[in-house]
Amino acid sequence: MPVLPFYAKELGASATTLGLLLTSHSAAQFVFSPVWGRLSDRVGRRPVLLFTVAGTATALLLLGLAKTLLGLFLARMLAGAFAANLSVASAYIADATPPQERTRWMGMLGASFGVGFLIGPAIGGALSPFGYRVPLLFAAGLAACNWLFAVASLREPARQAENAESSDAPTRFALLRDPVVRRLCLMNFTFSLAVTQLETVFAFFMLDRFGYDAQHVAMVLVGMALVMGTIQGGGMKALSARFEERALVGAGALLLAIAFLAIPEASTVALLVVPLGVSAAGRAISQPALMSLVSLAATPRQRGAVMGVFQSSASLARIVGPVVAGSLYDVRQALPFWLAGILVLGVAAARGVLPARKATRQADGEESKR
Repeated sequence: MPVLPFYAKELGASATTLGLLLTSHSAAQFVFSPVWGRLSDRVGRRPVLLFTVAGTATALLLLGLAKTLLGLFLARMLAGAFAANLSVASAYIADATPPQERTRWMGMLGASFGVGFLIGPAIGGALSPFGYRVPLLFAAGLAACNWLFAVASLREPARQAENAESSDAPTRFALLRDPVVRRLCLMNFTFSLAVTQLETVFAFFMLDRFGYDAQHVAMVLVGMALVMGTIQGGGMKALSARFEERALVGAGALLLAIAFLAIPEASTVALLVVPLGVSAAGRAISQPALMSLVSLAATPRQRGAVMGVFQSSASLARIVGPVVAGSLYDVRQALPFWLAGILVLGVAAARGVLPARKATRQADGEESKR
């Protein structure tokens, strides 16, 4: 994450081109997210996860070997297709956890990303002086190790094993006829569209405003990841026990709105640290709650497909978001952050249309009995 923008800029990319590069990854993710979800409903979570992790290693290898912008685009599209396995990972967690514990374990899934974003940027920044390709090749090696670990340790969850052959593999549009799933996907689209504004232009913003290189950007990302990992790894258990998921979504989105609107106003890095920390906290609180709500709204037989559609809504936002962010940034630095703030304010305001925890869990329990 801290390396790719600088790698692309070295090959002649502008902020708009960087947005298109990120969009290509998300477009592939959007197409393949429901594919992996439905396939995992039929054949099981484990084989789909093993295949996509192997594909991720291959895509990262090609990315590290790319010598042109075209090569970057092709490798990122392939990486996006395999990165769409997040829906399968989420469904795996949902299969293996009882409804009352699901928000906590979705938070732990988020925490695993938090740990990755804590260590990954630090490694990327440390390796970047040796060339921007080196961190990407190292990442390919990590993905290969991840595949070996999964082969040895990953088992098919019992609940999914009971339901795999009975899945009717519904289409994306059929699933969206459910008003609860539709509302959650729309909320996730808006939330993700806002988050991509920061993700797309952050490295260019730090370079243009403060003269930061990949190593310095990595340090900032490590700090943000530490905040997210701390909250999702420990705080989400206490928060989910005390508050309903829709309240957590609203609170997290409000924190994000405040942070996004404050970021372009920071004149020094010391002042910038505060809204960046607030944004990390807001995302750590709201994202697992949204994932938990959609998993609770899905029946066990269709959970992989529903999680795939939910992930597709985020991927669709990441198709549109980077292009918008890059184009706005080339006009004025603050515009992407202002747009992000407005979007998450909308999410916070719309929290009332989200389902209550009791309703979703009752539906989940009735389906399990059937």
